[in-house]
Amino acid sequence: MTKKFLFSIIFALTASAASAQVGAPYIHDPSTLAECDGKYYTFGTGGGGLISDDGGYTWHGGAERPGGGAAPDVLKIGDRYLVAYSATGGGLGGGHYGKILTMWNKTLDPKSPDFKFTVAKEVAASDGVEDCDAIDAGLLYVKEQNRLFVSYGTYFGNIRIIELDPETAARKSGAKPVDVAIDCEATDLLYVDGWYYLLGTHGTCCDGVNSTYNIVVGRSKDIYGPYLDNNGRDMKQGGGKMVVATYQKSVGAGHFGRFVVDDGVEVMSCHFEADFERSGRSVLSILPLTWKDGWPKAGKKVTGGVYTILSARRGYALELATDFVRIAQDRQMWWRINPDDPVKELPLQQLSDVESSWPKASAPARLSDFMLRPNQYWKIEPVEGKGGYLGNPYFKITINGTSRALAASTGMDVIVADTFTGDDTQLWRIEQCTDGTYRLMPKRVPGIPGLNTKYVLYSIADSTPILKEWDSTSDNAKWELER
Repeated sequence: MTKKFLFSIIFALTASAASAQVGAPYIHDPSTLAECDGKYYTFGTGGGGLISDDGGYTWHGGAERPGGGAAPDVLKIGDRYLVAYSATGGGLGGGHYGKILTMWNKTLDPKSPDFKFTVAKEVAASDGVEDCDAIDAGLLYVKEQNRLFVSYGTYFGNIRIIELDPETAARKSGAKPVDVAIDCEATDLLYVDGWYYLLGTHGTCCDGVNSTYNIVVGRSKDIYGPYLDNNGRDMKQGGGKMVVATYQKSVGAGHFGRFVVDDGVEVMSCHFEADFERSGRSVLSILPLTWKDGWPKAGKKVTGGVYTILSARRGYALELATDFVRIAQDRQMWWRINPDDPVKELPLQQLSDVESSWPKASAPARLSDFMLRPNQYWKIEPVEGKGGYLGNPYFKITINGTSRALAASTGMDVIVADTFTGDDTQLWRIEQCTDGTYRLMPKRVPGIPGLNTKYVLYSIADSTPILKEWDSTSDNAKWELER
């Protein structure tokens, strides 16, 4: 955040974040998501933040962070939570004098008796004259190396990285800040597969639907760079590969955060400067995070519609198990075709043509060649009032045009129930994997107590879908959704 006029709107943002916001996650400059005792948290500019009690789907105010200031970040190290934030800077109040501070807490739950932040430590600063602006902290802990870093800076000068002590979160003895990028702000750091990634927010902020904020990335084998993009451009020269700019009816993506849901399933958090469907307000967004050729990119959330569900293992289609019904046709033998005969379009097989021959009760699901048949088209719809998970509600999956619902059954079987009842065994968590495919997970598995976070729709050989433990290395556990 660098615009001088921001100071006048900070109070409005803070007041918004402090009020009850169920289903309305209004926030600016959100931190990386953090999970604590089954709840999810993110902190924003002004001292407040958001909490989700239902798996990251519905958000409301109530998160607390002392110190005020702007653009915090949070991560968990061991059994403690580290928060970094900036005091002033960013052009707020008309200057670029700023501080980066860190503090610890045993919990993020303000209602817990253990909730108490330590005294904040200053780890970096800017004097308002030097070519840097100490604001927008982004934390990285590399567990394999037991090393802790923070990036900071804005368009006013350079982005810098400095090493911290992982035990105290104070500035490491002898550590000096290193300039790594220009022309961005609100940076974050990742360490994945031997690469360090620097994600920066480029463009203009705080101008509502006219904000051009977008998130770009470069990578390096060294924490201090050089950070190059996919075309070899150095971020110290303004380089950066696009991660996300707009999404559906939201514009101005900024303040990237990565959250690993499971092996092979990740999400990214950010704010969008303006959501056209919510009065142009700044909102928290949670999107799938995909990786291709070693580069992160925002994925696509599942939306309601009619899909074919294809096994990534073989490409066979998920379907209701029923007898194959042939389509009547005057066969066009290739050796008898007269090119002068008129060409006509043939109608697809309709549900009304075959539904009467389908099983009357629940029937198995199976996999088969995709043949444009009615028993192979699925309607995926969000279900209200049943909760959700990071970024999405639960979905029902029915044969298009019917109430026959895909469901988890006893013995780890997968069936097509004769009707959708709203039972948890008929509710599905659908998440895009890091490779762009999807995993489908029933909310509950019969005979196993509690919320299912382990078993997914899985292809055994070519024809049999079952439920089995998630395996990110196997295409049997992954699916393509095509509209």
